[in-house]
Amino acid sequence: MIKTGPDTAKSAPPVVLVTGPSGAGRTTAINALEDLGYEVIDNLPLSLLPRLLSGPPPARPIALGVDVRNRDFSTAALIDTIDRMTGEGALTTQVLYMDADEEELVRRYSQTRRRHPLAPAGPPLAGITAERELLIPVRARADVLIDTTGLSPHDAKAEVERWFGTGEGRQLGVTLHSFSYKRGLPRGMDIVMDCRFLRNPHWEAALRDLDGRDPAVADYVAADPRFKQFFDQVKGLVDLLLPAHRDEGKAHLSIGFGCTGGQHRSVALTERLAEALAQDGWHVSKRHRELERRAAQVSKEHTG
Repeated sequence: MIKTGPDTAKSAPPVVLVTGPSGAGRTTAINALEDLGYEVIDNLPLSLLPRLLSGPPPARPIALGVDVRNRDFSTAALIDTIDRMTGEGALTTQVLYMDADEEELVRRYSQTRRRHPLAPAGPPLAGITAERELLIPVRARADVLIDTTGLSPHDAKAEVERWFGTGEGRQLGVTLHSFSYKRGLPRGMDIVMDCRFLRNPHWEAALRDLDGRDPAVADYVAADPRFKQFFDQVKGLVDLLLPAHRDEGKAHLSIGFGCTGGQHRSVALTERLAEALAQDGWHVSKRHRELERRAAQVSKEHTG
């Protein structure tokens, strides 16, 4: 949630602190914010930030890039900086954390053949692991978390633009996720709904190899006697919460639906809610984590 001080802070241009593990898309985010009209300052020593922000409110939004390459970087110093920025009444501050899973970061370093800043003489994995552990407390303080695993730079930029785009008509962005509980919760969820109580199409031979985007699967899930009441109450809750979060100044809300395999029930519900919210005029995007994983695996096998 965006943190604000007095009413005067709400009209001040925001300050976005951009951080995250090396290779996760921090530079992409910085460039996207610059294209959106932000004044970008990258790798400024943390000790100089108070002096930068102590003057009058900035004339336009500012994006500050911070990572382990900063000259005086430490987790404690960064947390202290975040505390001071969010506690400053004259500023509207957000922490944007760009993330990716370990396997994805290793793959990116292998492709670019770059050295990791925390392991310049060794394998990137050692540095990646150390940096991710170092940044755990910082990640927990993020206002906005973008997981770029599986995203192209273009897609990552679009995510940043979706959350931080400015101008007349800007509204809350909503991302709906389907996922399997076997693989754990997706990162950055604001609301999670468990739909494992609905009858499972997996046990129908004709539906097993399909997914929740198929009308036959969607109809099967919707035919569960408990489906309509569940969906109507979820939709009613979301209808209540979206305007409230928007009015509070939140830029984005992530809602997840989980089932056993992440293929049928959660996908069907995600698709149905996405359609309903889009009809209501909300800016909605969808992510089907397990289907995306499967598609990536098939692509890898075909090209391998």
